[in-house]
Amino acid sequence: MYESISSKLAPSHVFRKRLIRASITSCIIMGFSLLIGVLGYRYLANLRWVDSFLNAAMILGGMGPVDTLCTDGAKLFAGFYALFSGVTFLVGMGVILTPMLHRFLHKFHLDLDDEEDKK
Repeated sequence: MYESISSKLAPSHVFRKRLIRASITSCIIMGFSLLIGVLGYRYLANLRWVDSFLNAAMILGGMGPVDTLCTDGAKLFAGFYALFSGVTFLVGMGVILTPMLHRFLHKFHLDLDDEEDKK
């Protein structure tokens, strides 16, 4: 997917393409996770669609739930969804940061090779 350690640094248009692809992938991951939350709150907690979206978005964003949940099933869902959301956030950030980190490390390695060639 990315250039190897012995390759030259990818041109900027290739890097931008990678960033766009990573951002779209991350948005898909977050959107799918939000959909899971909305459906779970809608059908397990019997919340309205707007309230389900609000609760799912708040948990996915790390803020916590808004509405008080009455059933045990809804409370269990909210707990597992909160754990799932934390992992999803980390995965989404990892997907976005991977091209940037790879480019930084690749450039850093190329700079080190240039310094060794000068010696």
